[in-house]
Amino acid sequence: MSDELKPVYDPKGMPFRRLGSSGLRVPLFSLGAWLTLGGSVKGDPVKEIIKVAFENGINMIDTAETYAKGESERQIGRALKELNLRRTDLIVTTKIFWGTRRGPNDGGLSRKHIIEGTKEALERLQLDYVDVIFAHRPDPTTPMEEVVRAFNWVIEKGWAFYWGTSEWSAREIEEAFHVAHKLNLIAPVVEQCKHHMFHRERPEKEFEPLYRKYDYGTTIFSGLAQGLLTGKYNDGLPPDSRFATEKEAQFDTMRLWLQSPEGQADIAKVRELSSFAEKELNCKVQHLALAWLCTKQHTSSVVLGASKPEQVLDNLKALEVIPKLTPAILEKVEDIIGTKPKPVNLYGRYPLEGHFPRI
Repeated sequence: MSDELKPVYDPKGMPFRRLGSSGLRVPLFSLGAWLTLGGSVKGDPVKEIIKVAFENGINMIDTAETYAKGESERQIGRALKELNLRRTDLIVTTKIFWGTRRGPNDGGLSRKHIIEGTKEALERLQLDYVDVIFAHRPDPTTPMEEVVRAFNWVIEKGWAFYWGTSEWSAREIEEAFHVAHKLNLIAPVVEQCKHHMFHRERPEKEFEPLYRKYDYGTTIFSGLAQGLLTGKYNDGLPPDSRFATEKEAQFDTMRLWLQSPEGQADIAKVRELSSFAEKELNCKVQHLALAWLCTKQHTSSVVLGASKPEQVLDNLKALEVIPKLTPAILEKVEDIIGTKPKPVNLYGRYPLEGHFPRI
């Protein structure tokens, strides 16, 4: 089909931001695939979710080689081909680290796996290139020079335009920049990290020097704290909820945490935040939680998970809440959640208030 006959992308008012220090413009909300696209959702429903997202301004899709052991990439690739969307209208990202097999070189960030893993990911996606390739985790067993050189090679081959990190520490990201600058190689532009109202130390404090020094950006996952910030656990554990149905070990941990005093304390905060959102902002607590993430200057895109099209549409209501988040409202939110990281001194090591350690 000629480009003239392909569906025309309409951002529908979706805000766009630069992806970190790069010139790539990405939608404020993007579509993620973990657990859903290719996992719990397969076939035509995957295509329908992507179609509804695209029709409502979301033209960025994030996946990984390990999601559903490669099936996520296959399902997304099939859907994109059948939807016949113009490739230049799309931003597709994937992540390399865990692989889909268990051979000694089928994971990690060796040059071998980065290059072979990227080739296999492109085959599953039925694409010539991805826009961004992420190092899904740091690899302490591989020299940083090898990692940076391999991603640089992938970009120079035209298999990706940019590379980024995911769940790396600030020290590891700084080392990647040091190697890239020393050897005149391409540095990463973005970190994909967990960030929500109850998880803030790393994205808001540890990474703060990276934002200032490198204009590093973030694409956010788990913005709703795996459903906690939807309010669905305010009155217990619903039998059809993710925490109740998922079998992975991390969900066993979360189920136990929900019953702990700490978990109950956070649920109490979510109850109060839910009431505040409804009364003060005329929205649901999840819309407030997502809009709150968008007020962070370093946030390039917030990755939304969805198992059905209606979830995409509901989450996009957060766009209507963003303009309502005045400094006064944000201060009230901080008073409720009480999770703002303490400020650090110039060296980023100790709180400004209180006594400094003796040197």
